[in-house]
Amino acid sequence: MSGILVLGGCKSGKSSYAQAAAEKRGQRRLYVATGQPTDDEMKKKIVKHQEERGFGWETSEVEIGLSDVIKKEYKDLDIILVDCITAWVTNLLMAEKTFDEILEKTDEFTEVVKNSKIPVIMVSNEVGYGIVPVNSLARKFRDIAGLVNQKIAESSENVILTVAGIPTTLKGTL
Repeated sequence: MSGILVLGGCKSGKSSYAQAAAEKRGQRRLYVATGQPTDDEMKKKIVKHQEERGFGWETSEVEIGLSDVIKKEYKDLDIILVDCITAWVTNLLMAEKTFDEILEKTDEFTEVVKNSKIPVIMVSNEVGYGIVPVNSLARKFRDIAGLVNQKIAESSENVILTVAGIPTTLKGTL
């Protein structure tokens, strides 16, 4: 089964779109959360996402081992939603993984998604539209996030871009 990548900038509607798409695909859903509650703002964002999901969702929180969560045999699920890839990339960078290590983990992840018996929707930030960051860590993040998005988009059956709450299909047909 191939994946569905939903890209967009901050507050573009990507998570809402992905959640609605997942809910249309079945009652048995797994939400894979990669965001870490590192500060009060992030804690509030996580709680907001939990409240928006409501009932009907199982949740798995993962910091780095994203492929391990996806490759489990889920006989009781209809869909998996990963939110979000860029938080996962952040986690990898903070764990001091190199570009090559992050790209290897991305290749492993895309292979796992391709071999999944159930659909996987992945949410990621499109970070290339912004200004050039002033510090090296932010530039490193922007560059690796862009490369990771390219790899995932290439291997996905469908790619959706959300802008101002409007989804546009870039690849595939939904």
